[in-house]
Amino acid sequence: MSISLQKGQKVSLSKDNAGLSQVLVGLGWDEAPQTKGGFFAPKPKPIDCDASAILLQGGKLRDKADIVYFGNLSHKSGTIQHMGDNLTGAGDGDDEQILVDLSAVPAEYDRVVIVVNIYQAVQRKQHFGMIQNAFIRLVDKRTGGEMCRYSLTDSYSGMTAMIFGEIYRYNGEWKFNAIGQGTNDPGLGELANRYV
Repeated sequence: MSISLQKGQKVSLSKDNAGLSQVLVGLGWDEAPQTKGGFFAPKPKPIDCDASAILLQGGKLRDKADIVYFGNLSHKSGTIQHMGDNLTGAGDGDDEQILVDLSAVPAEYDRVVIVVNIYQAVQRKQHFGMIQNAFIRLVDKRTGGEMCRYSLTDSYSGMTAMIFGEIYRYNGEWKFNAIGQGTNDPGLGELANRYV
């Protein structure tokens, strides 16, 4: 049974899911309806949200190769796999997915931070206030069962990026923390610099 999380809530992934190894992190969002401009107004560009995973050692990003995103679809350890870039967020269900093999993540990594940024947000004058129904969910890959889901409910108008949550190791078990922190970082590089 899936747990619906609140902002800041933490949940154990290992405890209630014996034998858990691979977790599918699904992220979804929809573009909020926009008010139409005049007849000659340019058609707004679709909002392209990009999900990424940042692997940390001792809470710090040690190497840019530890960022898994649409330009680096697989971590060098083979334990984190980005399943591909969705350019519009159209349709139901997950828009982007990241597969995490918890059973094989090298011991030096203690957390995997899941972030989403809007591609070219500043140039396109786009922000998370133009997005609705955003969520992150964790699925046990073996059973296909959803373990937990965190839906964004706060207003993130003006924010161009989002720290959705983190999967982290604590006392030998894996946990998930629903963070939901909006930022004004214009891109993934600036988001990643928060962990240097």
